[in-house]
Amino acid sequence: MDRSPLAADPARSRGREFPEDRAGARGPRSEFQRDRDRIIHSIAFRRLRSKTQVFIAPDGDHYRTRLTHSLEVAQIGRVIARALGLDEDLTEALCLAHDIGHPPFGHAGEDALQHATADAGGFDHNAQGLRVLMRLESPYCDHPGLNLTWELLEGLAKHNGPVEDPGWALAGLDRDFPLALGEHSSLEAQVAAVADDIAYDNHDIDDGLRAGFLSLDDLLTLDFVADQWREVEKRFPRAPRERQLRELVRVQIGLMVNDVIAQARRATAPLASAGDVRAAGRALATFSPAMAARERRLKKFMYDRLYYHREQIATAERARDVVAALYRAYATDETLLPADWRRSLPAEQPERARHIADFIAGMTDRFAIDQYARIHGRRPEGLSNV
Repeated sequence: MDRSPLAADPARSRGREFPEDRAGARGPRSEFQRDRDRIIHSIAFRRLRSKTQVFIAPDGDHYRTRLTHSLEVAQIGRVIARALGLDEDLTEALCLAHDIGHPPFGHAGEDALQHATADAGGFDHNAQGLRVLMRLESPYCDHPGLNLTWELLEGLAKHNGPVEDPGWALAGLDRDFPLALGEHSSLEAQVAAVADDIAYDNHDIDDGLRAGFLSLDDLLTLDFVADQWREVEKRFPRAPRERQLRELVRVQIGLMVNDVIAQARRATAPLASAGDVRAAGRALATFSPAMAARERRLKKFMYDRLYYHREQIATAERARDVVAALYRAYATDETLLPADWRRSLPAEQPERARHIADFIAGMTDRFAIDQYARIHGRRPEGLSNV
């Protein structure tokens, strides 16, 4: 498809925080392609393979992690971006990086770090993602961070829309490299955000069914899912039930993707430039009103039946206890920190607390469990319910 005039243009990027010498550049890549490649090659991205998506430290190999979720978001995002004529590389980079700030054990770990650092400004996984990419992940000799483009960073900062009241982490980064936090972001960033919703709305159903936390009968209480199930049964009457269920998930994803494409085309029809997108004052790559209503019902269903399932809550509480215990241990005895983290440990608060939180937030589920065992002499129990 032809490139849309609404697309972000890598040749007109607002640049990077630190100027770079392009002498000896590795291959003919656009600025957004460089962003994507830097993310893929980062240690923080690799760690996502062992971080919780829905199920904490699952025993099975077939459940999604933050890494596989991010890859699936990127696939959905590229499809939408291509249909709309947007920059696919920027969209993919945003999708791949959107969860890079998550601590071990997902939202349970985030809750524990938020509580532990309440007096130091708290913890937010989205701001932590920016902190990782702009300061903590530093493989280059001449600047801190990955030094990504303004468009990539502002899209991540506004993953949930314009930011009116940034916390300490995002506010500090914005002072160093202003990201226009109060404005709406590019269409590519909006596509990445809705692709995230599409991916976890549907893939979490797949994992919930596999784990036995959801049943087909549960799903069919949603009339719009029941309609699609009847069509799947009609088209593939002799297929095994497992394949029919996977087909149902694919159909649901396809319906949502097509809905977003059609809605975005309607919403952007009067616009002529990428600047018009930012000036519109609202998100334009969204679900239609009818699909948005369905998606809200689906989310409520997933919270009621999966995310807030009593076994999930009990496992999350044990995970919070592990992260809280790790924080207390490092705050009490700095010699427990690795040598490089101990050498750079600030003497004063709140920087000291934030430094410890940075270390814990970078852990995978497995590493957090190993560190707990090393410190306490026993492995935590009950951290996997699948």
